Parts: sequence; C-alpha cells; structure tokens
Amino acid sequence: MTQKHSDRLNGETDISNSFKLLESQYFQGQEAIQFDAESQSGKLQWVRANRKSRMAFNKIDYFFEPSQMWEFPPDYAQSPETPFKISFVSNNTVRIQIESRKIVKRSEELSEMLAQEPGSDQTWTSEKSETGWIWHNECGSVELQCHPFRIVFRDSKGKLLTQTYHHEDKPSLNNTYPIPVSFVRSAADMSHRLAASFALSPGEKIYGGGESFTALNKRGQKLRLFTRDPLSAQTQDMYKPIPFLMSNRGYGMFVHSSAPMTFDIGQDYDAANVLYIDDDSLDLFFFFGEPKELLYSYTSLTGRSPLPPLWSFGLWMSRITYNSEEQVREVASRMREEKIPCDVIHIDTGWFEQDWRCDYRFAPSRFTDAKKMIDDLREDGYRVSLWQVPYFTPENPLFEELLEKGLVITDTEGNLPTEDAILDFSNPDAVKWYQDQIESLLEMGVAAIKADFGESAPVYGRYHSGKSGRFEHNLYPLRYNKTVADITKKVTGDHIIFARSAWAGSQRYPMHWGGDAENTDSAMHASLRAGLSIGLSGFTYWSHDIGGFVKKSPEALYRRWLPFGMLTSHSRVHGAPPKEPWAYSDHFVEQFKAATDMKYRLMPYIYTQAYLASQQGLPMMRAMLVEYPKDQNCWLVDDQYLLGSDLLVAPLFEEFNEREVYLPEGVWYDYQTNKRYTGGQRVVIEAAEIPIIVLARGGAVIPQAAPAASTELIDWEAITGMAYRAENQSDTLNYEEEEMNRSGMFYHPLDKEMTKVKSITVIE
Repeated sequence: MTQKHSDRLNGETDISNSFKLLESQYFQGQEAIQFDAESQSGKLQWVRANRKSRMAFNKIDYFFEPSQMWEFPPDYAQSPETPFKISFVSNNTVRIQIESRKIVKRSEELSEMLAQEPGSDQTWTSEKSETGWIWHNECGSVELQCHPFRIVFRDSKGKLLTQTYHHEDKPSLNNTYPIPVSFVRSAADMSHRLAASFALSPGEKIYGGGESFTALNKRGQKLRLFTRDPLSAQTQDMYKPIPFLMSNRGYGMFVHSSAPMTFDIGQDYDAANVLYIDDDSLDLFFFFGEPKELLYSYTSLTGRSPLPPLWSFGLWMSRITYNSEEQVREVASRMREEKIPCDVIHIDTGWFEQDWRCDYRFAPSRFTDAKKMIDDLREDGYRVSLWQVPYFTPENPLFEELLEKGLVITDTEGNLPTEDAILDFSNPDAVKWYQDQIESLLEMGVAAIKADFGESAPVYGRYHSGKSGRFEHNLYPLRYNKTVADITKKVTGDHIIFARSAWAGSQRYPMHWGGDAENTDSAMHASLRAGLSIGLSGFTYWSHDIGGFVKKSPEALYRRWLPFGMLTSHSRVHGAPPKEPWAYSDHFVEQFKAATDMKYRLMPYIYTQAYLASQQGLPMMRAMLVEYPKDQNCWLVDDQYLLGSDLLVAPLFEEFNEREVYLPEGVWYDYQTNKRYTGGQRVVIEAAEIPIIVLARGGAVIPQAAPAASTELIDWEAITGMAYRAENQSDTLNYEEEEMNRSGMFYHPLDKEMTKVKSITVIE
C-alpha cells in the first residue's frame, strides 16, 4: 500500500495510514508565537518527531519521539514556523486556518464548496488571558492558549464543548496518535498531510459525515471521506462523503477541503476525534448551537437546496431498464389503467443503440419517434427522466472526438489514466460540450437527467484546473452536479437532477439518491440510516431505490419498503426487473396503489414542508434529534424519523405487522386509524392497512388533497386540513377557526405563497 491511497484503482483510502509510517518525518504544533490580537493571526511553531520503536514487556510499539533535524545543507528549521489565523464568520461560526508550509499558488476564486465568501462578524469581544486570548459573545467562547498550543471551545454558560486534544489533558501511556495539530512529511514525495485532534467527552455522540450507511452515531467509527462506488448500502464506503460533523454537546465542524480525509471518531483512541486530511492546510469552520442552528449556519456557508418542482415529489416509475418506446408507453398506460398516481417515467441505461454506451441519442431501432413519445407522455401528465454517464468507452462514437478536443482527464504524460475517456468538468470547454449534448435532450422535452456515477475521478489524473486528483477526485461530483443542474435550470426552469455522487456543496443541486441497495431487510434499514445521515450533513432532499436494486424485490419486502419510499421527499421505484406492481400479485397492485395514494394525499403537506426546509437548510427526512434535541432518547434512534416537522414515520423492517416506536413528549395520533398515544415513552404499535407506522404530532394541522393521477391534476383550491388536538389544548367552540388561523396553511405551488386550507377536520 502506498502512503496515501489504496493499491487498487479508486480503492479504499485511509489517510490515517500516512501517520503510521516509520520513514516519514512528523511535526507537532507546539506553541503559538507572534500572535497579533487585532489581525487574529500569528505563527505556529512545530516540533519535529519520528516514530520510534519501543520494546516493553515483550511487545513493540512505535511512539512519537521528538527528534533532531538531520538535513543538509543546514538551512532548514529545526522547529518550522507557519501562519495560522482565527476569524469570526458569524455570531456562531469561527474559522481556524493553519498552514503547514508556504503556499506558492493560492486561488483567488470562490471555493467550489462555498456558496459565498465567508463573512465577518463584530459581535465577538476579545480579552487577554494568562495563557493567551479569549473571544466570547452570546453563543459561547473561543480560547487560544499559546503554550502549549491549544484552542478551547465553550458554550454560553462556560461549559466545555471540545478542545484540541493533548496528552496533558487526559494522560495515557499510549503515544501513538497525533496531537494536537500535526503534519506528516512524506518520505516518498515530500507532500504534507495534516491531522487535528479534538477531545471527545464521556457520552458524547457525533453525527453527519455524509451519506453513511453505518450506525447513525459515528462515535467509535472511522469515516473514509473519499467518494467511492461501494456497490452496496451496507459498507463503510460512501457515494456522498461530506466533511461536516455535529455533536450532541452543541457544536459542529466543517473541514473546508476537497482532499481525501479520514475522521477517526474515537475508534483508535476513545477520547479523541482525529481529523486526518490529505492537505497542506487546515481550514476548519466551527459552529455553536443545536442541530437546527448548526445546519442553518453550515448551509449559510455552503448553500441550501432550492425547492425542486412539484412534479418531482410524485412517483418516479423505473427499472433497469426500459429499452424501447413500446415498453415505456406500455408502463405509462398501465399505471393510468390501474389508477396508480405517477409523475415520472425514468428510462435508465437502455435508450442508446447499445445498452450502457452513452452517446446521448435515442436508438432509432427501438424508439421510432422519441420526441412524439415524450410529447404524448407529457400530455398524459408524465415527465421523462433519462440516465447518462460522463465516462466514454473506446467503442463509444464520441470517444475520439473527446480526445481530439482535449476535454478529458489525462495522466501526467497526457495519456488516458484509465481505459475510458472521462470528461474533465474542471475544463469550461468540456462543460460546454457536455451541456450541448444535454441541452438537445431537454429541448426535446426531457424533464430531468440522472447524473449517475461520478465517484471515480482518477486520483493520479491531470486536470484542466491545474489541481491534482488529490483535490479533484472529491470535487468531481460537485462539478458534475452543478453542470447538469445549470443546464437543466437554463432550459426547463427547474432545479432538479437525480444524482448519486456528491461532496460538500452538492446540496445546492437537488436531488440525490442512495445508490445500489441490496434487496434485504438490513439494506432497507441501512438506507434509512444513510438518508438520515445525509440529512444531518446539509442535504434537504434524498431518495433511494424502493424495494432494493440488485435483484428482483421479494414481494413481502417490496410491500413494506414501498410506503417508506413514499414517505421520503422523493420516491423512485428502481432496480432489477420486474418493478411494476402488476408483475406481482393482484393484492400487491392494491397495496402499491394505497401507498402511492397516501403520498399524493399528503402532497400539500410534503410540498409545504419542502418549501420551509429549503429556507432553513433542514432535511425533509430528519432524524428525531433535529426536532427534539433536548430529548436524549432521540439521539439514540435510527430506525424512525420525522417527515418534515409533524409526521413521525416508523417503517417495518421485518415481516411482522407491529413494532416498537419511540414517541417524544406530547400526544401522537396514528395517521391511518386516528388512535391516540401519549408521548415520552416507547409504544408497540400495529400497522393498519398500509404496512408502516405514521403518526401525526398533537397540535399539528396536516394539509391534504384528494389523490390525483399526477401532481398537476391535484385541486389546489380544495385543500383540507386534519387538525390533531394537542395535549391540554383548550376546548373552545372556535377551535377550528383558531387552528386554521394558527397553522392551517400550505404552500400553494401556483400562487407561490402560504395559503389557508379550505376546511379543517379536528381529530381528538
């Protein structure tokens, strides 16, 4: 294994391995010197160290040991000094910047990951302390201790949130991990990689990190933030790693870099959260607050998801793959015949002359008049979505053109780094060429493009941007997402893509789905964890392959997965055929229709919650901890969620028609039966006709519509509300009027404003 990356093409990458090599030189941040309080900048002095073998009681360890410089000529510093800076972006956001070497070339352009240049906040006041400086405001305090170098974060009451971690803080005989801020200088190529260690408190829980399929609480895990196709929904690898974390202690952190990273969140050493970064610099944003505040602040920096078009919230019918006009027309007709609501027909890899060989042209042998097909479907209330990919095999008719025009990623010699021609989205000419292909499809009437793959940009490639694959690999999904979204918005006016890969900032280009899930109960649960985790990483919209992707969905699993899929922001049936309900039993067709009708009935609620979530940077499918951060039980739940703020959803992960559900304080009502439950406890609830538990929060008014064949046929002038009486709510004759005035509102998709429902039915 090399120092930085796997010995396999785009294999697993663990940056922490770089800090275990005996031949490399290590530097540990020891002392802040020359610090100027006015500019909030100074220099960090580094102490040299090596990994030294230590034998004790018949075992050998490799500890960090301070070492003397042994370099020639003797012009190099024994203890290098490099710049660092502390700045205040907002009233709850602090930026820490540390460099490990002189930066020769610094881009003046706005970072691809940021939506705007970070601001400057004047609410922080500073004071000199015995050991350094302290800044504080109503959100908390930041303390710089100069010797030894330490940064301490406290809340507004003075409670310690976290601090850079030292052995002096919690003494240990184990001296094998980097503290507090360290960098390694590679013996292979003299490159630098940084590590920053932060203290973890007893009972502390950490969340986020992207679309992670593993346990929701990341304490005790090691996250590899390197985009990779895991071919699964049950591994540590991620299609969408995001370098953002939040803690139940009231803080969050964002590492502003596109380099591969490894976050060791108390796995190697329980007391330390070590951020390993394949970068020469550390650019860390620290946020104070509870989950909603953290997400609001993080998305203020990196951007929020705009509200997608209404039709995108309807059912997307798909499989891998419809490969002829006849098949597409047949499934569209049958959906209407069965009276199953549906808004999108997705055509996956089979619309080209040869399956998977993307040339952006409908196969004339199987699609006799694609434009007319799209027009006819549109007249029947359908949109069409198309799969494509930015990789071109040698047999692809576009392969030579891309090479001749220099639009692809190369290796350092100017040749192809793999067998394929891979579009270089850092090249404006490549972006224009690609968008020209997509534009012709959108002008034909295609409504959305599935931006599949994007996880495998060559690490050792050469890019038009001038950056190496070290920084472009993780950026590739973000550039890809933006390229597709921009041309779609330009032609259709809609903020919509359907993407698999992502990086920090990709939430600006909704929406994304969860990849190739197995057809199992555990993969269904893992998909939920992934959706909750990406929601805790700044993404508002998310989907997944209902029923699983890899094989034919077992009917019993499909039946339970379907309502779960319908109660996420976006709902797509996709995977190995058959996916059409009539390919199963007659009873399943009825169940399929019932679950889909439920989503369309709830469309006014879903669209309203989507509008509000987009404003606030919140996920539509949100972990319980987002709405109930004071309830410690909610930080432990990863098998249920809230759809918006008022509906609690608990899928059935086993072939058993009841399950235990945790209910926060208050009263809750079964959406299917109106049965009332008291919160603050775990309750076993039996599912009704639709195999899922859905509970409405007491005090909420849920706007509803009569189900329609598509979202554009919903009667938005006849929206009614279901009002669920809160605990101890006064019983007045004007209850219905009071409730309607207070919260009986929905976001009208045509008027683009909040509107009162026509009438309210009270449930008590």
